[in-house]
Amino acid sequence: MMPSQLTSRRASALTGKVRAPGDKSMSHRSMILGGMASGVTEVEGLLEGDDVLATARAVEAFGAKVERIGDGTWRIEGAGGFKTPASVIDCGNAGTGVRLLMGAAAGYPLTATFDGDGSLRKRPMKRVTGPLADMGAAFDWQAAEDRLPVALTGGALKAIDYVQTVASAQVKSAILLAGLNAEGVTSVIEPEKSRDHTERMLRAFGAEVGVEERGEGWKVTLKGGQALTGTFVAVPGDPSSAAFPLAAGLIVPGSEVTVEGVMLNPLRTGLFDTWIEMGADLTITNRREAGGEEVGDITARHSSLKGVVVPEDRAASMIDEYPILAATAAFADGVTVMRGVGEMRVKESDRISLMVEGLRACGVQVEEEPEGFIVTGAGHGGTVRGGGLVHTAHDHRIAMSHLVLGLAAEQPVSVDEPGMIATSFPGFVEMMNGLGGRMSQ
Repeated sequence: MMPSQLTSRRASALTGKVRAPGDKSMSHRSMILGGMASGVTEVEGLLEGDDVLATARAVEAFGAKVERIGDGTWRIEGAGGFKTPASVIDCGNAGTGVRLLMGAAAGYPLTATFDGDGSLRKRPMKRVTGPLADMGAAFDWQAAEDRLPVALTGGALKAIDYVQTVASAQVKSAILLAGLNAEGVTSVIEPEKSRDHTERMLRAFGAEVGVEERGEGWKVTLKGGQALTGTFVAVPGDPSSAAFPLAAGLIVPGSEVTVEGVMLNPLRTGLFDTWIEMGADLTITNRREAGGEEVGDITARHSSLKGVVVPEDRAASMIDEYPILAATAAFADGVTVMRGVGEMRVKESDRISLMVEGLRACGVQVEEEPEGFIVTGAGHGGTVRGGGLVHTAHDHRIAMSHLVLGLAAEQPVSVDEPGMIATSFPGFVEMMNGLGGRMSQ
């Protein structure tokens, strides 16, 4: 059992090669599309974290046969659609899972109740249920409007043209999955490009998806009535998870850490671009194709970082990585400005306020803004005090970011509720300690 607290202590050089867990976004999507399809889908490299396993159980409840063949290898036998489940669909802490599942389920003549843990129950759902209701799905809020649990009744959907004000891959994906079984052509217009794993994977399952450039964003279209056919999906390493050992490599003196097989989709590499602008010694080798995505091996060496202003239009490509960016910025020379990231406030937690609170507890100078925050780093030769007990609010990225910071801080850094790390990164502590980290109870 995971302890109630986990502590990270100053480490000497971290060295070695590791492989990142399978990409979380692609793992969720491979399960859901496999369940919607006719025939067999085989998935290799699946992330076996709590969130994805919750999605696997949900897909099984909707009528697919789901079987674990081996480590990261799964077989999904879809029946060509979803049916009414016998019980409540419990999505645990999986925000991506519940929103995409609601989109998929909305297209079928069924009724299903979606629920989750205490953290997921606090997250807004109308950003997805709103457009799905416009398409014809009905929602019955069981406790509080806009919050789980909610009962969905689907079927007989009409296509919509949806314009997003803030680019969100979850919202876009839910609408496209519903659009598969809607009458007419569904379109989603984004002001900025969000991750495109759904579009890519829909094509792999046999669907036709149109993408038209629209300035900094694009318009995605999909015709209703298309059937999906089971296929093989190779899931590459998750760049969001790779960020943690790489960050440790950048901030712990003498370190050289390589993470192999990391997805390099340009809509997911904003953090790596930002680190390079900060002066990080970050190199990418062995570029290749896997699962329809470019992947490569990334090496991070200890670097003298400098503060930067992160372009606001980069937020969509790295929204989950701002916590670990803030942790590395604590060791940079100068100020790192992160704005246009209000989306962070409606993730597993209010990640802006929690990062500000945690960094301050560790002696870092931070200024909080409504839509962002500013970190003043310790500078070259300076030190980060550490010594804080960080409140994580059940958020795995808040926990891992501060634990990485603790590897280079003067005093140990502790986080509460570390069990939630398993939602996205099972084996995190073992991997980090295997590289030379010092994380323990």
